[in-house]
Amino acid sequence: MAVEHKSDSALARAVRIAGSQSAFARLIGRAQQTVYDWLSNDKPLPAEHVLNVEARTGISRHELRPDLYPQVSAAEVRRSPGHDLGDMEPAR
Repeated sequence: MAVEHKSDSALARAVRIAGSQSAFARLIGRAQQTVYDWLSNDKPLPAEHVLNVEARTGISRHELRPDLYPQVSAAEVRRSPGHDLGDMEPAR
């Protein structure tokens, strides 16, 4: 059984969606051995690949790197400065 099937991490799921470690490596322009290393050592996907992997696999950036892209609730967005939805102009 391949390493990517032993884990249910977001990275492992993205590798399965790509079809294999080799296919995933080609998708992001890295070597298969690098992908193997990330999976077998439980390393996070490097930041420079997150948005590309999200776009190509559908695995969200929040799942791939929650440390960089934390899940934000609608309530938190409404409370944050500069996000007053009441000041928005209606679409024309």
